[in-house]
Amino acid sequence: MAIEITLPSLSAGMEDAVIAKWLVAVGDRVTKGQLLAEVETDKATMEMEAEADGIVGQLAVTDGQRAEVGQLIAVLLADGECVSAVAESAPEAAPNKLVPVPKPAAAVPVVAGERKHSASPLARRLAADAGLNLTGVTGSGPRGRIVKIDVQRLRDEASVASAPPRAAAAAPVAASAGNIPAGIGPYEAKPLSNMRRHIARRLLEAKTTIPHFYLSVDCEIDELLALRSKINTGRDKADRISVNDMVIKAAAFALRKVPEANVIWNGDEILQLTDVDISVAVATEGGLITPILRGADRMSLGTLSAEMKSLAERARANRLRPDEFQGGGFSVSNLGMFGVKTFSAIINPPQSCILAVGASERRPVGRGDQIVLADVMSVTLSVDHRSVDGAVGAKLLAAFKEGIDDPMSLLL
Repeated sequence: MAIEITLPSLSAGMEDAVIAKWLVAVGDRVTKGQLLAEVETDKATMEMEAEADGIVGQLAVTDGQRAEVGQLIAVLLADGECVSAVAESAPEAAPNKLVPVPKPAAAVPVVAGERKHSASPLARRLAADAGLNLTGVTGSGPRGRIVKIDVQRLRDEASVASAPPRAAAAAPVAASAGNIPAGIGPYEAKPLSNMRRHIARRLLEAKTTIPHFYLSVDCEIDELLALRSKINTGRDKADRISVNDMVIKAAAFALRKVPEANVIWNGDEILQLTDVDISVAVATEGGLITPILRGADRMSLGTLSAEMKSLAERARANRLRPDEFQGGGFSVSNLGMFGVKTFSAIINPPQSCILAVGASERRPVGRGDQIVLADVMSVTLSVDHRSVDGAVGAKLLAAFKEGIDDPMSLLL
């Protein structure tokens, strides 16, 4: 019996993904657990396995094509079967081809309560927003299920069909150009990657729903730099402790001392976290990702440094597992290596705080009656005022500064 393979949800909140690369071809015999494809989600490229034995009879989505969760992407056949034998269970004549109704659907209003089709919730919402009636439409999902891409194509076809002849010919250009600011000169339009799309959605959510406030402090790091130099003596370059490692350790030290800041806003309740799990911002070719150091307060400085290097390497290779970037209770973002002196970071929801770390520089500071030069690093804590009050944020920042000022405490 033929087995329809649909795109599974590989991470929390995943709605669609790109089939980056098929690892099998039509006609190949596969066994349960064999890798079928590399799937690019919003955060990482993951491998999808076969859930049963069979022969690849159809690849309904090509390399580099986007598919919705639940959409048919391949068919496995038993010995002696062919794709035509399962046409009734996979009615589309060609991969992802929309079978339109005889008349333009955009001209038919949506009738309240009418439901004579199978469509995903997202597809139904998009259809309602566009005033489309999906009755009689066969989608590209499993068993003709209508998915997002079907609604988008139907909307485009209806728009072209209802436009005057001349306007219809120019419709694709006009629709695209309508959102381009006037007078910007030549440009190249670059389609959004899954990661960039996710980043945009999350940052918009953060800035529009979280009441941020900001606290800043200057930390003298002469002792920290001296201790780091001693620790790194004799170490291979690849194993050396970085200033960022010590900053993360100081943040974990502070969260253990001020646990009331290690919380998550959850609507009608505040979640008090037991573990100190710190997300660390890592710049990758596709955008920013925040792998998580779990139990960072319990790690030695050497273990923390090695784990951070491993996570950063896999993040840049787009090879993180979902459990390595989903979750975390606190974030650290360091732009000091780019020479940025100070900045305010956007909170990573549903977390309550993120620490923005700037570059250190020699500055005059007062010590008693004297003014001396010292290495000073400015940090800014962004805080969600719904879950963390100003006094708690100030206590957390003071505890962080204490760890930086007395770096030996970070080794205990």
